Formats: sequence, structure tokens, C-alpha cells
Amino acid sequence: MTPQVRRPSAVRALTVLLASTAAATVVVELLNWWYAPEQEFGLAVRTGWAMLRSLGFLLLIGQVDRGRAGAKPFGLILAVTTVFAVGRLVVPRQGVPPLPGLLGFAALTALCVAVVVLLYRSDAVAGHLVRHRKGLVVEGGTITWREVAPKRPQVTGWLLTARVAAFTYSPLTLVPALVAGGAVLDGRLAALPVVLLWFGAGVVLSYLVLFCTAFLMRGRPWARRLLVTIALGVLAVDLPLCWWLLGLDGLVRDGAPLLAAVLLTLYSLHRAAPTPTPTPAGEPR
Repeated sequence: MTPQVRRPSAVRALTVLLASTAAATVVVELLNWWYAPEQEFGLAVRTGWAMLRSLGFLLLIGQVDRGRAGAKPFGLILAVTTVFAVGRLVVPRQGVPPLPGLLGFAALTALCVAVVVLLYRSDAVAGHLVRHRKGLVVEGGTITWREVAPKRPQVTGWLLTARVAAFTYSPLTLVPALVAGGAVLDGRLAALPVVLLWFGAGVVLSYLVLFCTAFLMRGRPWARRLLVTIALGVLAVDLPLCWWLLGLDGLVRDGAPLLAAVLLTLYSLHRAAPTPTPTPAGEPR
């Protein structure tokens, strides 16, 4: 029997921190819901989306336990978007935010910052998060289930961060579209076709990002340009729709997280050195 290797203390601390952040996310959202002056449909949608992040932190715990290299960018995006998702619900439309909500948000922000610091500043955590996913490998006439190194060229952490950030475009578009659906139910039937197109565009966006980032990981230069075009296009469409259908309040609450995700994508692409496309054997370099 193979003895179990004890994980570094920093990795164990990160696991506890992630579990605490998941629990804090639920508690803070319940506080925001309890103290909200109007428990409307839009607040319910945004609260539900924010609470789903607690599941994200639980998934991240699994990634850390397995030592997956993708845990770093996943944790960064999850922490940043959680702060935005919860922060937009702390401030009411009118009046002063309740003290319990502010204290909870401050504690959650501190936890998210601590998660990012451990992920990116701890040498022990960096040495632990080096594994790739497992898969079926056929070798020598036998089939085994073991770690599979990706066939694509090795990519930088910034490129992985850009990929994960781009994956948030679709949910960050679908949430305000669902909130706008509540406005349609309140009597703005003329906006129904626009809301349906908005929601459909959010679904299509997920597949478009998936297609683009697949080639981005393989070092295709055109994929970088396409991802930048997608990012700017999402802002050009989503922000005006938030303003028109949800007002200034919706623009701030739903547009700011999307803007943060886009800026993080663009910054990550800027920091990531272009991955050279592998040259087939026999061709001149």
C-alpha cells in the first residue's frame, strides 16, 4: 500500500480558506436578502447567481486537492467575480447599506484576497499545482488511467487566466437578461423580443468563446484577435442593453462585473507572450 503523502501546510491552509469563503458567500448573500428593502425578482436572480459561487469554491477545493495547474486562474476569476457579484448587492438602491451586510462583504473580500495571495504568492502552493487531468492511455497493448500531458504547446498562466475570464462572459450576460425578463413581466412587453435575443446571444456566446479559446490554447494568432473582438463586442452590446432595460442601477450592478472580466481578459492577453505554433517536421522554420 502506497503511503499517503502529506500535503504542504500552505495547501492545507488554502483548502480551509476556500471552504470558509464558500460558507461566507452563502452567509453574506442571505444577509443581503434579509436586509433588502425590496425582495424583487431581479434581486433573487442576482442573489442566486452569487450564491452559485459557493459551489465554485467547492469545485476549486477539488482542483487544489488534485494539484491541478488550472486551479490558479480559476481561483483568480472566482475571487474577483465573487467580490463584484456580492458587492453589487450590498448597496441598496436607496439609503445606506446595512451594517451586517457591509461587515460580511468586508470579511468576504478579505477571504478572496487571501485566496489569491496564497494561489499566486506561495511557493508551496505553486509546487503543488502542477498536475494535469487524468485520462485513458493506450500503451503497449494495455489501457491505463493516468495523468495525460496536454498535446498543445505549453501555455503561460496569463493565457489560462484569459481563457477562464472569457468563460464568464456568457453567465455575466445571461444574468442581466434574466433580470430584464422580470421587467417584461412587469408590463414592458415591447421589450420581449430584445430580451429573448439578448438571452439567446448569451447562450451562443458560450460556444463562441469555447471555440475561440480552444485555438487560443494552441497558439493560433487569429484566436487572440478574435477573443479581443468578442470581448469588445460583448461590452458594446451588453452595456447599452443594461442601461436601456435596467437603468443606471442595472448598468452598475450587471455591467461592472462584465467590464472587470473583459479588462482582465485583455490584460492577461497583453501579459501572455504569444505561443509559437509548432512547425511540422520537415518544414523550414
